[in-house]
Amino acid sequence: MRYTDDKVQKNSQIKHMFGIAIAVLLLAGCSSSGAQEVTRNEAAPEEQTVVTLDFADLTPTDAQETSVQENAAQESEYQKTQTPLTEPESQFADQGGEADGIAAKEKEQPPEGFTLRLHSEDWGLSFGEAGAQPVGNALPEELAWYDAYFVGDDSEKVIYLTFDCGYENGNTGAILDALKKHHVPATFFVVGHFLETAPDLVKRMVEEGHMVGNHTYHHPDMSTISSLEAFQEELEAVADSFYEITGTRLSPYYRPPQGKANAENIKMAQQLGYSTIFWSLAYVDWDPENQPSHDAAFDKLTARIHPGAIVLLHNTSQTNGEILDELLTKWEEMGYRFVSLQQDFAPAR
Repeated sequence: MRYTDDKVQKNSQIKHMFGIAIAVLLLAGCSSSGAQEVTRNEAAPEEQTVVTLDFADLTPTDAQETSVQENAAQESEYQKTQTPLTEPESQFADQGGEADGIAAKEKEQPPEGFTLRLHSEDWGLSFGEAGAQPVGNALPEELAWYDAYFVGDDSEKVIYLTFDCGYENGNTGAILDALKKHHVPATFFVVGHFLETAPDLVKRMVEEGHMVGNHTYHHPDMSTISSLEAFQEELEAVADSFYEITGTRLSPYYRPPQGKANAENIKMAQQLGYSTIFWSLAYVDWDPENQPSHDAAFDKLTARIHPGAIVLLHNTSQTNGEILDELLTKWEEMGYRFVSLQQDFAPAR
């Protein structure tokens, strides 16, 4: 939602003139038989200053023309012209435009006439030289205009570690142990089933300083959803359940199930206050009946690591639970350090 500075200025003028009117009454010591009318030229200025608030939905006042009568009853009438602010649409709205202490960055607008397009609704990557960032379904700078990311800055050897949590398969504890040992922050993208069946693990994630993001409640193909209301229901169900478990707000990061998304989905997520997080490195680790070997997993995850990598792993993988300690050590030996998504990918204002 938007509101304009000239409307805010109008309300200020109204209050100022009302104060003048009351002062005149006190000085005169009697009621005035006339009335003073304060109006504003309703013609729109040639250039209007617009403030965009992505974290809170603000409703502007609807008073188009207000008269300030010189009697005591006018104050209550004036108050009737003021429309209070509505509750924010985004569950991440907070004082100062922040979500649980995560500062929002300034919004960078796309060029005029630009339309975001993804090459496919299935997130995909194309790898080149070892150690180089892959190519995704859209350019990183274009996605960033809509608070969507799959890779960070290639100038620093940093890794953003993320886990998708569909259900508990007995490996999340080992994963958390390895992260704690190496002091590595991670983001866990959870679905409704995980929240319902593993609340203690969710609490542990929060207690140990990790972020918990939104992977939708029912894990549907979100690219088939065109209604903002239906899209919002999937995300809000996760946020509400997480709050009931932890008493804290969900981190404002959304990962599309199976990486299925289109441009409209990304825009809807942004409208709801989320950054959409894809990935630049993953491997086939989600099938419990077909787990990769230790060596195969280790080779894939070390050969394709690159500066600014957003790494996707699954908590359901027994292999991940077994190799993570050693893998973190290897990445550290390669000169990489680990940072949280909130450092570089917080939703913009």
